[in-house]
Amino acid sequence: MQNPVLRITHRASRFTFHVSRFTFHVSRPTHHGLRIPHSALRTSLAFTLLELLMVIAIMGLLAAIALPSIRSMKPNAKVAATRQLLDAVVHARQLAISQRTTVYMVFLSTNFWISVPAAQTTNVQPLLDKQLVGYAYVCLRSVGDQPGVQYPRYLSSWKTLPQGAFIPLAKFWPGLTLTNTTLSPGNPLFIPPFSTANNIPFPTENSPVNPLVTLPYIAFNGTGQLVSGQSGQPELIPISEGSVGVVRDASTKVAQAQPAQVIELPPGNTTNNYSLVYIDRLTGRARVERRTVQ
Repeated sequence: MQNPVLRITHRASRFTFHVSRFTFHVSRPTHHGLRIPHSALRTSLAFTLLELLMVIAIMGLLAAIALPSIRSMKPNAKVAATRQLLDAVVHARQLAISQRTTVYMVFLSTNFWISVPAAQTTNVQPLLDKQLVGYAYVCLRSVGDQPGVQYPRYLSSWKTLPQGAFIPLAKFWPGLTLTNTTLSPGNPLFIPPFSTANNIPFPTENSPVNPLVTLPYIAFNGTGQLVSGQSGQPELIPISEGSVGVVRDASTKVAQAQPAQVIELPPGNTTNNYSLVYIDRLTGRARVERRTVQ
């Protein structure tokens, strides 16, 4: 008897075993009966309405929680302007001490151009949009000047307070009154207007002195003492929150020689939520005074 011989062949869906003269067929299982629909194999990429509403609700909740923090991070124009003005006053005092002379910190009110000669119109033009927010440093004498002779100098270009804040018009004239301040508890506090000078060349140091042009100012002498304002009284410079609008040409957008339009926003913040720079007369040192929250 011959020994059995095993041969395996593979055709499509079945295996065939050949053992000697006997042949066995084993069919390979197919999945035709267990076929899964293609739609069930696809991954869904859409949101249901319930899921979408849940996401919107969560986002609204997070926004409500974060909104107070976001508002507190918003720059406060009044605070920024008060800080800048404080630094500017300190710088004016330092200039006076270093130059060993009286330094004037001059400001721009409205209608400052009225008495400026027509020949100086070009020099006045860049200052028209700086009403109630502009300031510069000027000295009339410097170390080394000949006795009895003045050589006025502008010690800086014209600078401006941050947008959204300004010096209230009442500080230029006729003054304003605050109540419930830390400087005068229980009593009204009157803030007098700026001192004015008509011996400062304007709008540049090369302009002739015009007695009709008066500039609001504060001043420090060579030892750093305050030499402007009412005798024996400190200087108080309030800051208002709001906007200063100037009239501009419709085509060129150049500022026109017209008084600025002032909008205090929120109304009454100058007195109800005061913020001011306090300058001590004897020492010339400055600090910020604000309404405290009770």
